[in-house]
Amino acid sequence: MSTKKQPALIFIFITILIDVIGLGIIIPVLPQLIHEVTGMGLSEGAAMGGWLVVAFSVMQFIFSPLLGNLSDRYGRRPILLLSLLGFTIDYVLLVFAPNLTWLFVGRIIAGFMGASFTTASAYIADISSDENRSQNFGMLGAAFGLGFIIGPTIGGLLGELGTRVPFMAAAALTFLNAVYGYFVLPESLPIDKRRPFDWSRCLPWGAWGHIKKHPVVYGLVGAMILIYVASHAVQSNWSFYTQLKFAWSESTIGFSLGIAGVLVALVQGFLIRIVNPKIGNNNSVYLGITFSTLGLLLFGLAAQGWHLYLILIPYCLGGLSGPALQSIISAQFPANEQGELQGALTSLISVTSIIGPALMTQVFEYFTSPQYPIYFPGAPFILGALITFTGGLLAFRALRRYNR
Repeated sequence: MSTKKQPALIFIFITILIDVIGLGIIIPVLPQLIHEVTGMGLSEGAAMGGWLVVAFSVMQFIFSPLLGNLSDRYGRRPILLLSLLGFTIDYVLLVFAPNLTWLFVGRIIAGFMGASFTTASAYIADISSDENRSQNFGMLGAAFGLGFIIGPTIGGLLGELGTRVPFMAAAALTFLNAVYGYFVLPESLPIDKRRPFDWSRCLPWGAWGHIKKHPVVYGLVGAMILIYVASHAVQSNWSFYTQLKFAWSESTIGFSLGIAGVLVALVQGFLIRIVNPKIGNNNSVYLGITFSTLGLLLFGLAAQGWHLYLILIPYCLGGLSGPALQSIISAQFPANEQGELQGALTSLISVTSIIGPALMTQVFEYFTSPQYPIYFPGAPFILGALITFTGGLLAFRALRRYNR
């Protein structure tokens, strides 16, 4: 395995990149697809699109620990390939879906079998050393950044050929990635390091109970949850905020998201490889959380649209914290528990994808509605800054205990 680590790492990067491109491809045409199968208008369709996201997130919440534990028992390779096939089935169903029910069936299958990020994280933990674990985890963030630049761009172009064409492309990409992995990807978890399968550890609360045995990890996971919830101040409100306050067009919003994707890729794919070895994981966590808090605060207080482009720089520098946090957490668990750990983390993060959008969009609605006394569109970003700062305090407390 040692001679194959670099090709394996490249494959994992490509796997996540293609997964995210596949997700991004469908973003521009999903509203039109919902309209085609339901006849709903934009407003109703947006709400239904939100329920499709919830369906996916709920399945991730329930089944990510199961798939993580299966990868600890049977290895990373078969679970990762199975996950890619699951996404392929989802996209094929979306190509041929005749009604709304089948859209939900596809999203449910994707959520159930969508263990690619979970298993890829466990794979990276298997092939990484203490010295390069943070940098390797940063590759996942870089793949996300690039994927969300490439995917929507391709999706918009293919959408001109037909609503279902981007889904065909996503299915083909994902299937080809599975075939490529079948022939190229080596197994990262040797048989002698695997552990027996235990159903009691496959339920979300069972996996979380195991994490609670590690007080340091428990605190850091709490910090991660808060940071992810806070990130939805941006993810769930960016389009609404920029249109309402600065009258941005769809193309301007898309351009700004492209800039954000480039910055995320640069920070997590390249900058972290320079900064992290020099200042260490702990300081990377503190520095990243500080930048995230500052960026959210400035977003909320921005007076002109062009300010947001400048503020993207400190906000995206906050990406230094995520891979460092994941590296510290991963180092506390043996190889045969990495799948369970990453499954539990994915499950918890899926909960933030339910709570975060609901919380931040409600705050935005409250502070922009004419029937309420205070008008302040930036309120979600200020709340996000406070939540991120609280996460930083949890991380500081946990890392202080970790360093004793």
